Amino acid sequence: MSVRLKLALSYAGFLVLAGVLLLAAVWVFLLRYVPDSAINTTAGFVPNRSDLLRAFAPAAAAVLSFLLVFGLLGGWILAGRMLAPLDRITDATRSAANGSLSHRIRLAGRDDEFRELADAFDTMLARLEAHVAEQRRFAANASHELRTPLAITQTLLDVARHDPTRDAGELVERLHTVNGRAIELTEALLLLSRADQRSFAREPVDLSLVVEEAVETLLPLAEKRGVLLHISGDIARTVGSAALLLQMATNLVHNAISHNLPDNGAVWVSTAVHAESVMLTVENTGERLSPRLVSTLTEPFRRGTERIRGNDHAGVGLGLAIVKSIVDAHDGTLAVDSRPAGGLRLAVKLPTAPPRIDR
Repeated sequence: MSVRLKLALSYAGFLVLAGVLLLAAVWVFLLRYVPDSAINTTAGFVPNRSDLLRAFAPAAAAVLSFLLVFGLLGGWILAGRMLAPLDRITDATRSAANGSLSHRIRLAGRDDEFRELADAFDTMLARLEAHVAEQRRFAANASHELRTPLAITQTLLDVARHDPTRDAGELVERLHTVNGRAIELTEALLLLSRADQRSFAREPVDLSLVVEEAVETLLPLAEKRGVLLHISGDIARTVGSAALLLQMATNLVHNAISHNLPDNGAVWVSTAVHAESVMLTVENTGERLSPRLVSTLTEPFRRGTERIRGNDHAGVGLGLAIVKSIVDAHDGTLAVDSRPAGGLRLAVKLPTAPPRIDR
């Protein structure tokens, strides 16, 4: 049976039960006190209990039948009006199941349980639509980025096959470079997926030590580019994956070094501790970026510049996207702002580690 029919039967059952209880009350409090024997009186005919029962029983049966029919019809109509919002939610669910995520219920009326359910469903559809659109865009960009090194490799192999006299050393070197880029992109995609799924163990991490390790690793690159690194800050304890937080700090510092002035550039890296959070701030000199471009830098496959410096390529465009995913996975926030003098300021805020209890 449908929910509407069940509700209608319930309404009718309650009405009939109320009628039976009313008749029982009449019997308990009235008829039981009327004698069943003949009543002699000078006033004429006086009905006894049997007479009253014979007259009352058909009327009671008629009333109960009326209550049953009235309860069924009234309950059916009332249940239909009460359950009408569920029909709209069901239609929206069917549309979403068929792939249409743009439909919204937008249920009007008072704030009751159905309105709360419809609003929650609309919110879920909006987030799901945005997530699906982001995944489609990400898949399209990833396919495009992976197709490029594969196409270059195929071209180089075709050239080598049709020109046996070509220098093999140059071909191997170029294939090595292209293959390295494809491996770098694949590893970045895997790391991004790992951060999005939050499939990592959490442990106490000192963010200042993580920053020192990242800066030490990238110091040769900074010296090669002529970029000065300035490190400052306090001990900043948080909770999370040490490997992912190291990757986050490495990406931030690497991005600040790569997208900097050709010579005499600078990068400032600092950590700070607040009441309920720790901060990692990375600032660098560089080109002046428009606010519109800055707002898109954390999207996958977005690059601030496409310039190639030396033997380094412009990157796979996942550095800040990985940073944002790692920060989100650690329940933190990432703020990206342009500096008035040029360059960027990136601020990561993470929850503070709970105090340790010494036993």
